[in-house]
Amino acid sequence: MCSRHPALSSALRGLTFRSQRVVLLLLLCASMAGGASVICPPVCICASDIITCTSKNLTAVPRTLHRVVTSLDVSYNSISALGSDWAPTILDRLKTLVLNHNSIDFLSRGAFASTPQLRYLDLSSNKLKKLDDSLFQGLSSLETLLLYNNQVAQLSAGAFEGLYKLQKLYLSRNLISHFPLQLYKGKWKLPLLELLDLSFNKLTSVPVLQLTALSFRLQSGLYLHANPFTCDCSFYTMVTYWYNRRLKSAVDFKDDYRCYYQLDSKRSVSVLLIHDDLLNCSNSTVNGSFHALGLIYEAHLGERLVINCDSKILDSNTNVLWVTPRNETLQPGIQDQGLQILLNGSLEIQQVQPEDEGTYSCIAINSRRMLNETIEVSLKVHNFTQNGQHSQTFNTAFTTLSACLASIILVLIYLYLTPCRCWCKAKQKHRKANGNSAHSSILSTTPSHEAGGERKASTCKRVVFLEPVKEPVKGQNGKMKLLPTNHSMAEKILRANRGKADIDSISSVFSDKLIVA
Repeated sequence: MCSRHPALSSALRGLTFRSQRVVLLLLLCASMAGGASVICPPVCICASDIITCTSKNLTAVPRTLHRVVTSLDVSYNSISALGSDWAPTILDRLKTLVLNHNSIDFLSRGAFASTPQLRYLDLSSNKLKKLDDSLFQGLSSLETLLLYNNQVAQLSAGAFEGLYKLQKLYLSRNLISHFPLQLYKGKWKLPLLELLDLSFNKLTSVPVLQLTALSFRLQSGLYLHANPFTCDCSFYTMVTYWYNRRLKSAVDFKDDYRCYYQLDSKRSVSVLLIHDDLLNCSNSTVNGSFHALGLIYEAHLGERLVINCDSKILDSNTNVLWVTPRNETLQPGIQDQGLQILLNGSLEIQQVQPEDEGTYSCIAINSRRMLNETIEVSLKVHNFTQNGQHSQTFNTAFTTLSACLASIILVLIYLYLTPCRCWCKAKQKHRKANGNSAHSSILSTTPSHEAGGERKASTCKRVVFLEPVKEPVKGQNGKMKLLPTNHSMAEKILRANRGKADIDSISSVFSDKLIVA
């Protein structure tokens, strides 16, 4: 070695033999230490910056690792835990770490502090049962995280804290029963997440309104198939909409989207959501879902409205055109009759007018990917402003209340203030009968308050019962003779109480016909 380095040889000659031995020993140790950084673990296969240690029955990650390693595969072993000191040194070049098909049931907080540049982490097919807060802290560059085929039932809100660049998260084949909405909204939101796989879990429902409010790019990366969903019209509409828009999550797994009718505590019926039309969902429910999906908009006169173009191919290389109900084509940067296209591809209507109602078509053209997509959106315009709507509602209520009060008053008048017709007059006092004279004639009237239908059919007619005079008067040919006083009294009573319909009755009473006593 000395002959290869003349300067080192000349320096050693000036030293004593013992000093030379010390220097050579130090150089040998330094050489061995330098060589240790590139030593391949004995049970692994190394190729440049790649280390593979699969199926070696390892219980821990090998300690002798390259610092230059970019990909480490320790799958199909017997590793049960991953502590914070599993790596011998900072592996600042490691981009891919594969730990699937082990027996890992514990992850220490800060376990990945030694791999700050990690982009791909595979922890699938292990025995993880819960994911605590800040479990993946330090992985600010991570883009893909695989956690499928574990036993995860508890998912903390801050479990993925700090994963600002995470794009794909695989949580399928676990025991998750609640949809992790915090991944899309709130403090723990993952801003770049574009794929979330929650298939083959224990979800019975999802927040449909919140999911349909997401951008179409996020909806297209949401996989929910093979969950025991309860049959619901809103969820059915959302899945059908995904299928009609040809989303891969619905098209590729259409046979796995099912819901369950619960017949009783032990029996349930499975229904294919996309193929079967057995839910009998009302149009109002479906249209309500379409409102949430952004396919139907409603606006009032004069208000500003922004209609989104929810295309799945929108990016910086996409051009957006809009076609109005009048078949006019709108281009970006040009304002036409209060309509213009915004920078994000949405259509702005500055003041909604009745003629703006109809179907709009958004045409997205991606020049780099050589793709295009057309989306149709319907707009319904109400013929009153929002302020007018409240006023109209108030006026309608006031009118209805007034009509009800007027009806009640009329009913009360009819019941209690109807003019007397027949029976409300005071009863006439009968005159006192006089033994054997003509003054013993009795004039009586029938009471007018008879029962039931006979009373209704009556026309207030009076029947006069006359008692004949015992001593007939000559010249009357056997006819009864009425006393003048009683005759005039009866006639007055009948005149005072009869109506139009009583004329015939009165004439029949006071006719020349015989009245048999």
